[in-house]
Amino acid sequence: MDIQLTEINIYPVKSLSGISLKESNLEETGLQYDRKWMLVDENGRFLSQRKHPKMALAKTRIVNDKLMISENDFGELNIDMNFQLGERTTVEVWDDKCEAIFLDKKYDQWFSEFLDFKCRLVYMPNDSNRIVDTRYNPDGKIVSFADGYPNLLISEASLEDLNSRLNNPVPMNRFRPNLVVNGTLPYAEDSWDLIKIGEINFKVAKPCSRCVLTTIDQKNGQKGKEPLKTLAAYRKKGHKIYFGQNLLHTNRGVLKLGGTLNILKKKISTL
Repeated sequence: MDIQLTEINIYPVKSLSGISLKESNLEETGLQYDRKWMLVDENGRFLSQRKHPKMALAKTRIVNDKLMISENDFGELNIDMNFQLGERTTVEVWDDKCEAIFLDKKYDQWFSEFLDFKCRLVYMPNDSNRIVDTRYNPDGKIVSFADGYPNLLISEASLEDLNSRLNNPVPMNRFRPNLVVNGTLPYAEDSWDLIKIGEINFKVAKPCSRCVLTTIDQKNGQKGKEPLKTLAAYRKKGHKIYFGQNLLHTNRGVLKLGGTLNILKKKISTL
């Protein structure tokens, strides 16, 4: 059975809802528009659903040249994607510091009222170079505001196996992957080293460690214990729980749904 690409997802504003696409350009920092915007606190530190689960309720879509954010009680916010460059600032994503630009304060006001927390919306300009962890990135690849890597891949079979262990199955959006594939055994992705999807080559850099964000229901923002509790029973190594694989792409191009994934090189899984 062929391994096929069944989902392409981007998350334009870090930790807000995603957008499913039929195809996407894979650029230097990852899929086009993926995590190019981010909310930060007054100190320039990134915000996420980990501390602000209400972020799950803000839905995102792209219409023409507008990034449209909507929430039932706060209406719709239209962000011009062809904006003029604004004031530069330095922001923090985990242990990384990188350049960003502030956008119109009307966006800050909308998000601050929505979250009941003073924050600002920033954008990552093309000349901001945030380098992926060099322990897994000898070629100096760069990434947007994603947690650490430009691409996250999960197989449908892995989620099906997890759900077979849960009393209440969870959807794939709990894990916020960019790429989803079918036609594999559960956790087959753990043993891949080099793969090719369509015309794009990828290095499978490292397993993705999971956090409490996976326990937040993306429909209502409510936090529970699963699936992290169950994953900890069989996907834990050291102090971390793993599900999915982080990828580094070695060339650019277009990814399309239905594209075939070819395994170029395997490795021994450490999980």
